[in-house]
Amino acid sequence: MKPFSWKCPFCNQNATITDQSVHEGMTVLSIPNFEGDKELYSYFIVCPNEECKKYSLSVLLFDSSNKFDSTRGRWDRKTGTLRKRWDLIPQSNAKVLPTYVPKAIISDYEEACSIMNLSPKASATLSRRCLQGMIRDFWGIKKGRLVDEIEAIKDKVDSLTWQSIDGVRKIGNIGAHMEKDINLIVDVDPNEAGILLQLIEQLIEDWYVTRHEREKRLNSIISITTEKDNKRKEGKKS
Repeated sequence: MKPFSWKCPFCNQNATITDQSVHEGMTVLSIPNFEGDKELYSYFIVCPNEECKKYSLSVLLFDSSNKFDSTRGRWDRKTGTLRKRWDLIPQSNAKVLPTYVPKAIISDYEEACSIMNLSPKASATLSRRCLQGMIRDFWGIKKGRLVDEIEAIKDKVDSLTWQSIDGVRKIGNIGAHMEKDINLIVDVDPNEAGILLQLIEQLIEDWYVTRHEREKRLNSIISITTEKDNKRKEGKKS
């Protein structure tokens, strides 16, 4: 296995993963069945950080393109189409958000992360709900319809961010609203749901974290100034 970059979902430390930190397993379904051969691939990754050492566990189901290698006495894995992925430990890749982010937004975000692979469409809907909560809380805009609220912040964010925000609304609508033609199925895949969550994380960083850090810096300056002024006043009295 080639070493690869990885970020621990528990301690958030970046690491280079080698064979010493990974345990892999594979099961091949070759019994004739309606859907064809499948392969189930599981892997543990143990965090190399000595202060963490926690493990993650994921399972992936592929259409199988394997053939048994009689010279080595084993199946050789050749990645086919990925059908399902289950992140079992931890159950999601949700980031730990700061406590100054509203609890309702954190709750929607964490739930969207937890069902990203199980139900990408539902995850996208929760990302949409999370976005609406952020616009209402951070920008103080409440217009009833998300499309109107997004339009109201068009001059408050850069064009690329605004287009991305509107994209979350449109993809989230797939899960929130049924098509007029009920036979028309528009799906959302886990990768697309994950991209929406990345935007939510970016907006939390750009809006809430940036504002918090700015307030900390400014309050620090005010505190230092007040302290210096008090010392000057005490010096004059003496």
